[in-house]
Amino acid sequence: MKRNVAIGTFLASLLVALGIGQGILERRAEALQNGGGKVQVPRFEVDPTFPKPLPNHWYQGMSIGVGVDANDHIWIVHRPDSVNPIEAAADAKTGECCAKAPPILEFDQQGTLLRHWGGSDGDGYQWPSSNHGVTIDHKGNVWVGGNGGGDGLVLKFTQDGKFLMQVGKKGVPVDSNSTEHFGQVAKIFVDKKENEAYIADGYGNKRVAVIDADTGKFKRYWGAYGNKPDDTNLGRYDPEAPPAQQFRTPVHCAEMSNDRLVYVCDRVNDRIQVFTPEGKFVKEAWVSRKTLGDGSTWDIAFSNDPQQKFIYLADGHDEKVWILDRQSLEILTSFGDGGKMPGQFYAVHSIATDSKGNIYTTETYDGRRLQRFLYKGMQTVTKGEDQGTVWPRTATK
Repeated sequence: MKRNVAIGTFLASLLVALGIGQGILERRAEALQNGGGKVQVPRFEVDPTFPKPLPNHWYQGMSIGVGVDANDHIWIVHRPDSVNPIEAAADAKTGECCAKAPPILEFDQQGTLLRHWGGSDGDGYQWPSSNHGVTIDHKGNVWVGGNGGGDGLVLKFTQDGKFLMQVGKKGVPVDSNSTEHFGQVAKIFVDKKENEAYIADGYGNKRVAVIDADTGKFKRYWGAYGNKPDDTNLGRYDPEAPPAQQFRTPVHCAEMSNDRLVYVCDRVNDRIQVFTPEGKFVKEAWVSRKTLGDGSTWDIAFSNDPQQKFIYLADGHDEKVWILDRQSLEILTSFGDGGKMPGQFYAVHSIATDSKGNIYTTETYDGRRLQRFLYKGMQTVTKGEDQGTVWPRTATK
């Protein structure tokens, strides 16, 4: 009897072990099928102390642009008109708090607000009806776009808010083949080598446009795959359909890498397309391809190593930052989660990096904030792993 019990126990244990082993093998096979393996990626932790509170009871609206200048100062643009009456009670004289902050805000590395300006028409220029995107170029100039109805312009200022140039104008129709104005611009990138501005154009138009950064003269433009842009309504995005031969709106970013490739955010199509500076199509990749609604590919920043090995992609619909290998465009990992706590996102919209490798993000809709994610060196993760909220690790003795 004891011998039979022992044999039974042994067989049961063996079956359990085999089951566990089979489960491990299945998980390993699944991991390999989904990317699997281990990869080295940058590690980040949210900085809950950045930035410092705004002065003057100021309230920040939908935050739809972030850039970093040569001094590692962080610039954002937000929409004061998205602040509700309760949040702007001091402006309306109905309460003590709060007031609308100016749309352009500059912070130092300690998170202290330095300069603030913008928001209204001035001598020789029109402020967009809905400002969108902020870029500080190699000369220190500040560029702003606009994605409101009829916003067909970009603006250039000094860092003190002195007006320098307006290209295009307000009150114009959508026309992706215009060489006189834009169509609801999302973002600007300025190429130091050729002194050209790349315009992600945008929420109305369906193209990348390139202009002289000093004169504003139109030089060239292109649509998806380098095609001539077509403003035909493509209808709702279908992830099962053949790839669209035109961009869907918005064309949300056009960022140039150090090796002079232009990475374009075709947001609602959930894809990145890569071009030469002349607009010749090179390659493409989809990120979270089944994402519907307002899409997954919102904005791009590059890691600060000379090779720019990694792409950091803001995804305001899935509420995360994807980390991609820049050469292969493969997804390596991601971080973030939906929520209002530090390290979480509500419509993460724009992304930038500083000289230390830190990441800065802004959020639109009801997110309406600036966050910093501190670069903490490299780490090993399972390829494709989502890291969730990257909260600071507890110090251990």
